[in-house]
Amino acid sequence: MRRLVIALLAVVAVGVPWPVAAATDGPAGSPVRAAPTAIVPGTAKRTSLALSATYDAKLHIDWTPRRVKVDERIAVTNTSGGPIDRVELNTVAARLGSMRYMSVLVDGTHVAARVSDQTLIVPLGGILPAGASTTLRVRFYATLRTSLGGSNWLFAKANGIIDMYRWLPWISKAVPFTRPNHGDPFVTPVSPFVRVTVQSDRRLVLATTGDQVSVSADGLTRVFEARQVRDFTVTAATDYRTATRKVGATTVKVFYRAGTSGAAMLDAAADALGVLGAKLGAYPYPTFKVVQSAGAYGMESPGLVWIPTGTPSGNLRYLTTHETSHQWFYGLVGNDQSRHPFADEAAADAVTRKILGMRRASHCATGRLDRSIYSYTSACYYEIVYIQGGNLLDTVRTRMGTTVWWNALKSYVAANRYGLVTSRTLLDALDDATPLNLEPTFRARFPGLY
Repeated sequence: MRRLVIALLAVVAVGVPWPVAAATDGPAGSPVRAAPTAIVPGTAKRTSLALSATYDAKLHIDWTPRRVKVDERIAVTNTSGGPIDRVELNTVAARLGSMRYMSVLVDGTHVAARVSDQTLIVPLGGILPAGASTTLRVRFYATLRTSLGGSNWLFAKANGIIDMYRWLPWISKAVPFTRPNHGDPFVTPVSPFVRVTVQSDRRLVLATTGDQVSVSADGLTRVFEARQVRDFTVTAATDYRTATRKVGATTVKVFYRAGTSGAAMLDAAADALGVLGAKLGAYPYPTFKVVQSAGAYGMESPGLVWIPTGTPSGNLRYLTTHETSHQWFYGLVGNDQSRHPFADEAAADAVTRKILGMRRASHCATGRLDRSIYSYTSACYYEIVYIQGGNLLDTVRTRMGTTVWWNALKSYVAANRYGLVTSRTLLDALDDATPLNLEPTFRARFPGLY
């Protein structure tokens, strides 16, 4: 009896992470599924990025202690054309958030999911045949970092702002998080629908990938929805100010704090969106949000970009235009950002510097452009992938002709809308748009692709 009392006191002291499993959850290790399932016995030793998934999550934020609680349901349909027996989900909370009390259910039955680097590996308990569907439920607690060093800025509370990037477990594949630079170690397919309900212990001004569809009377619960997006970013502050402007059918909305020029952010974003939409095709979402983040680096998300606190005024227009370019190169046309950084970063920088007339030489020796982010040093990652990559694309522009080049990029975006591509896809699109033979030029810089 004394041991039982001690055990109960320990549970009370720690707090029960999740309610005792209800009938629809099933007890851990239950051999009987509590809900109908399409999963059949067997193993496939296979997963895939080619899965269609919708996400419905509740996110609770405790402002002062920096605690977050996530309760997510993912409806997955196997559109890969073959059987799978596991799902791999990406979340930086696994690396940066001291993720704990994780609980994963598949069609109502607890499974022994495990964390590997920034990936949650979820066994399905059998085979999900092609065309069949299943529902995952993922729950965990995490704590935001307090510094912006290293990669902490992706999941942190600093300078009065909460930044949460890639926090929501999302269909992906196992990709190493550690890299020698600030490249993006992510690859995610588009979801047709995402709903996130954000609950907080105080009133917050929230800037998210989605658009707000409802708010509670006390202002502590807000619901956001997004369609055709690759991730779902959440940024929050107690004192954000906002300003808006219409650019065609799109509302550009900036979120900024006192001491930051919201007018300058709005001017840069509206100008960039207008030019890029005309050159590359219509921006696909009703709202474009430009958000002052806690600091460190600019970052893109479908429908939203971060402009770090402290960005020098002389760099604001370049950074805003570059991040806006990612609405097309990464947002509309996705890629494995870890293995093919050229596909989004070089393309985004090439169009940015063309628009702004800011082409410059690289400060590093000429390097290959077909490497993964893990192969570039911190000193030369930006100089090779962004600057040299962008300059290569701009050299191609002068050979093809500017009008043909822009039309080729616009056609490339349209042909690969909401898909996943490689660097070779972009190079082939440019080569196919001109009678010139561009392969010798590309082969010299992409020997692994030719």
